Amino acid sequence: MSTAAAIAPAPPIDQTILSTPPMTRYPPSQPPSHRPPEFRKSQLHRQYTSLLRSTPLMLIFQHNNLKATEWMAVRRELYSALHTLDTQNQNQNQSTNTPPLAQSIKLQIIQSRIFSAALRVVEYWDPDPASSTHSAISDPLSPATQSSAQEIANTTPSPTDPNLKHALSRAAHDAVASKATSHPLTPLLSGPVALVTFPIVSPQHLKSTLSILAPKAPGFPAPTRRANPGYHDSVTQAGLQKMLLLGARVEGKVFDMEGARW
Repeated sequence: MSTAAAIAPAPPIDQTILSTPPMTRYPPSQPPSHRPPEFRKSQLHRQYTSLLRSTPLMLIFQHNNLKATEWMAVRRELYSALHTLDTQNQNQNQSTNTPPLAQSIKLQIIQSRIFSAALRVVEYWDPDPASSTHSAISDPLSPATQSSAQEIANTTPSPTDPNLKHALSRAAHDAVASKATSHPLTPLLSGPVALVTFPIVSPQHLKSTLSILAPKAPGFPAPTRRANPGYHDSVTQAGLQKMLLLGARVEGKVFDMEGARW
């Protein structure tokens, strides 16, 4: 008695005429860059680029050698004023769509030179994804791509790849290299600079912030000693005296010191 030999099924026809799709040789979150991405300057550039694209309102201040205790006191009073405003809005049941912003409004020190470079990329660099040579048929990450295609995207991790369109790419660097001093915000970004960033444009929170950091009567009066004794603390006042409002950037438009108090 003989036993029939097992016969393996024939492979699908696609496996016989098409090979495995090509894959990129770098992670999508870290494509090749003009500058080494592991450097702190490169990480700050990416952070500032994201900040500029996602922040509709920011105030620009010059600071002069504030001590750590002074920064803590200034941030404490700013958060206290914003938190009080949020609480008042909730208690009054206002019909506005403004959410509580005390946790989201940040006062931070920036590296002005790197911030200027990121600003030029945001303002003057248009990656224009439609003009990229990548397409649905040649993108190595697309399941529809086969290595037998006529044109396959370059998967070599090279910074000179013209298909790379991110903020740290060689194309972005070359596009803004000649615009070092052309942006109206550039003159304000000299010396030690700090930003107050808002996730949305809120006139109420802007007024409260200016009343703490850059008070000016009658529109933006400072809180009284009875209402807020911590604001008049010597450490807080020493820190505020070392800060100067330079201007603002509102939805891509630049305003000077007086224009920021709208």
